[in-house]
Amino acid sequence: MASRLLHRLRHALAGEGEREGQAGGGSEAEEFPESSELEDDTDGLSTRLSGTLSFTSNEEEEAEENEDDAASQELGDLCELGLAKNPGAMENGDQSPAPAERPGSNLLTRQLQDFWRRSRSSLVPQRLLFEVTSASVVSERSAKYVLYTIYLIRSGQFDKAPAAIARRYSDFERLNRRLRHQFGSDMAGVSFPRKRLRKNFTAETIAKRSRAFEQFLSHLHSVTEIRRSSHFLEFFFLRDLQAAQRLTCSGMYREALATWSNAHRLQDKLGVCNSGRFLLTLAGLVVCHQELDELSEAHCYCEQALQLLEAQDSHPLLEPFLQAHVHLSWKVGKDKRQSEARLQGLQGSGLGLQQPTLKEFLIKEALD
Repeated sequence: MASRLLHRLRHALAGEGEREGQAGGGSEAEEFPESSELEDDTDGLSTRLSGTLSFTSNEEEEAEENEDDAASQELGDLCELGLAKNPGAMENGDQSPAPAERPGSNLLTRQLQDFWRRSRSSLVPQRLLFEVTSASVVSERSAKYVLYTIYLIRSGQFDKAPAAIARRYSDFERLNRRLRHQFGSDMAGVSFPRKRLRKNFTAETIAKRSRAFEQFLSHLHSVTEIRRSSHFLEFFFLRDLQAAQRLTCSGMYREALATWSNAHRLQDKLGVCNSGRFLLTLAGLVVCHQELDELSEAHCYCEQALQLLEAQDSHPLLEPFLQAHVHLSWKVGKDKRQSEARLQGLQGSGLGLQQPTLKEFLIKEALD
């Protein structure tokens, strides 16, 4: 958009000399009809911003930002060049501002600035989108089913770290049944794709169900009581927590780290960062990063957990996190005095009862 407007501004400034050579009695050149085109572009920008998933890489995003910065700088240079072409400006010591020769050029610059300002401030409000990005037919010994990959995306901004889950029809059906049992009146208006006896694996059926599952999850998330319920929340991240726990107990820390990280993103997007499950997720991230000798990352997640536990002196994970934080702070050269003082105070008050380490806590915690 900026490049197209700059091209037109260059063309206008380049043709200024030719217009000055025309007969003085001629009618004034018609001003640029910019207003309608800028309004149309603004509508187009809003449409693009209201989309769902963007696969733009970080390098492409940085290149676009650099291109916009360069375009803005060049626009400023061109505007200065247009002012410099005014023969009456700054002549014979006259310090008065140069008279405006081209209302169309000034209008273009002002509209462009207003357009950029509006486009930065007119982002759609953030909400959570659910998008089925792929569906694959899985054949096992005793079953054949379609596995749907669903991305959770924050709208209104470029989501650099969307979280993903993979679920089959029976998983959605189980969620639907449980929620209808618990929230009968709220679920009355929620539609769910019915089961079919034939043609479950045709492209048309899979496409229709993909769209239906997107609408189903969006409708559930729009109801406050439902989106806060354990059935709805654990549909997204409980399976990842269980898998990550098994991998951690088996010593497969790199694989476990990827699963803990996805569970972390899921809970963050669902807005449940104060729950016990989220603290357990942070414990898993600390343990895996520590085992992989990534101490700075482990220290960061440990500090995040202690911020959540700031007013919870009786939480069973407080002492394990304090012990881990003291050790990691010493390893990475960070200040550990506050954690040491809190740990001593906890032990002095009798609240610290020789809690297990974070790794021991992960192994013993029951996730069902």
